[in-house]
Amino acid sequence: MEPFTRLQGIVAPLDLPDVDTDQIIPKQFLKRIERTGFGQFLFYDWRFIDGKKQDPAFEMNAERYQDAAILIARANFGCGSSREHAPWALRDYGFRCIIAPSFADIFYNNCFKNGILPVCLSEDQIEALFQKVRQTSGYSLDIDLEKEHITSNDGINLKIEIDPFRKNTLLRGLDDIDLTLKNEEKVSAYEARLAGTPSLSL
Repeated sequence: MEPFTRLQGIVAPLDLPDVDTDQIIPKQFLKRIERTGFGQFLFYDWRFIDGKKQDPAFEMNAERYQDAAILIARANFGCGSSREHAPWALRDYGFRCIIAPSFADIFYNNCFKNGILPVCLSEDQIEALFQKVRQTSGYSLDIDLEKEHITSNDGINLKIEIDPFRKNTLLRGLDDIDLTLKNEEKVSAYEARLAGTPSLSL
């Protein structure tokens, strides 16, 4: 997994509450076994008209947001089913940070396991960001995970709090498999000790 240390990126708005995982990546696209290739289907039912032409009424489709790496949204982002494909689609599209007032628990945990930083800010702070993003084309934020700060050229300076363990895994680019492999020598030694041990039968 690619480490997350510091991110400076354009911010895109998704001005909707309760965005569920089926809207993030609809169920008909869950046929791939790789983590890549899902970005093209992100927010599919909102981004496209009849599955073909981009819908100009969907704010995120605007040209100014095409290279965005940060998404701001409303409360309870990532609710619904526990599909891990949701953070896969967001990451594959190019988002490395999601900022919202609150997240569904399973989605929140899955973000850290897939190289995405989910950040909780207050409703007022989120509203202020929406206004800034819409007023300034190419509006960007600088997110420093090590210092747990969000800053901008126009004076934003926000302190964020990230669980130390999750922070460490993102900074070092470790997913669950990487964490297990860190103990590979211990696992191998344990397996060696059990080698030749008769298995118990009922």
